[in-house]
Amino acid sequence: MREVEVLGVRVEKPSNQPVIVLRECEGTRVLPIWVGAVEASAIALAQQGADSERPLTHELLGDVVEALGDELEEVRIVDVDDGIFYAVLVFASGASVDARPSDAIALALRSSRRIVCAEDVLEVAGLPSPQEEDEQVAQFREFLDAIDPEDFETGLEP
Repeated sequence: MREVEVLGVRVEKPSNQPVIVLRECEGTRVLPIWVGAVEASAIALAQQGADSERPLTHELLGDVVEALGDELEEVRIVDVDDGIFYAVLVFASGASVDARPSDAIALALRSSRRIVCAEDVLEVAGLPSPQEEDEQVAQFREFLDAIDPEDFETGLEP
């Protein structure tokens, strides 16, 4: 299992389909998981730490688990089959429960628990991280910020 972090929720164009983007904590791959709009909103709110007036489903589940004297230990993304991802909630008591990744991720974010992903899932569905490109763009922006228009003057008259 490889620990992953939630980079965020994006909307894929032109389909307008929300996608959760996970990234290996110690690696170079990202894992996109397509989800519904409601689930994407729940994850975005959880990632921002925003409170809702009334408990959302993942908040309710966390409260129920706590009231029953247990706690979420970690979330595991365990399988992908024909583009459908599968997750498991693992509890301190040793119990585990199958879950949709979107619900599991929202719960993990709300309870500050780690998310791990099976290596074979990353091998099948993981993509190279765009982080290297982002670093190159950042370096180019730094270069542009450090130069003046006069640096391009050739001394030639038109």
